[in-house]
Amino acid sequence: MHTYTAAVEVDDLAVAYGKVTALDGLGLRVEAGTVFGLLGPNGAGKTTLVKVLATLLAPARGTARVMGHDVVRDPFAVRLRIGLAGQFAAVDEVLTGRENLEMVGRLYRLPRAEARRRAQDILERFDLADAADRRAGTYSGGMRRRLDLAASLTGRPPLLLLDEPTTGLDPRSRQELWAILDELRSAGTTILLTTQYLEEADRLAQRIAVIDAGAVIAEGTPAELKSGTGTDVLRVRLQDPSAIGAAEPLLADLAAAGTTVAADKPAGELTVRVVRPDASAEALRRLDAHGLGVATIQLTQPSLDDVFLALTGHTATASATPEEPR
Repeated sequence: MHTYTAAVEVDDLAVAYGKVTALDGLGLRVEAGTVFGLLGPNGAGKTTLVKVLATLLAPARGTARVMGHDVVRDPFAVRLRIGLAGQFAAVDEVLTGRENLEMVGRLYRLPRAEARRRAQDILERFDLADAADRRAGTYSGGMRRRLDLAASLTGRPPLLLLDEPTTGLDPRSRQELWAILDELRSAGTTILLTTQYLEEADRLAQRIAVIDAGAVIAEGTPAELKSGTGTDVLRVRLQDPSAIGAAEPLLADLAAAGTTVAADKPAGELTVRVVRPDASAEALRRLDAHGLGVATIQLTQPSLDDVFLALTGHTATASATPEEPR
């Protein structure tokens, strides 16, 4: 019987690299059988948290438990219950895909026959069976990433730690990896996913924590985080981009308190965070009255990018304080 109530429980976690604070009292809870997204820019503390949960780094303060086991007091039990895939595919390029997986199985102390059987099953599951006996050094970037993820599942861990797993992948490979993660969650695997791709967090995660400067600054479902900004986003594209200077002041008083009109001059597009339900109609009326033609006008809910910008004052791809010396 399981005695834990969550797959991951973190409380008041602190880690520093010299004078650089990587985690500063971070706390979160990941329910079993879900995808939990940890969203933040480079240097926010995401990789440091993964290292703590993987027992690769001891915290200076606080506690972290994986499947009920403390990462400091019971690291071996934690390692038996996790799979880890980082930003760069950790595969042996000299070995074939099959040999990579069989090697990992043996490291999990599986009997040779069982390691061979699991390797074949996983190769088929990850659409790598046709390339199983080719050297991994001949694989494409997407294939290597799939092989790395496959290796992390050889021990059938209940928790998968993924640290920006789609970094550097082309759109097709990213979509393929997303489909695999959906299948894993449906099969009961808990996934902690760190990412700076807002679309990825929105697409995969049932719950998201926004992390900045080593602490969680907001948490909720994607819909809750978007609704928490309290504003919709109005986007207006002009027929004549050079007219944007004249259009901008016409919409200034439609902006929500504390915000301004954002202008993309080359594209001739204005973006305004608004609270008025009639903002689209009013904007169109004003621009038309001044003879400024509108190519498109759209009123939408805020994206996660809008949420992140509202919470932190910068985008998710902006670089924060270096998280760890390279």
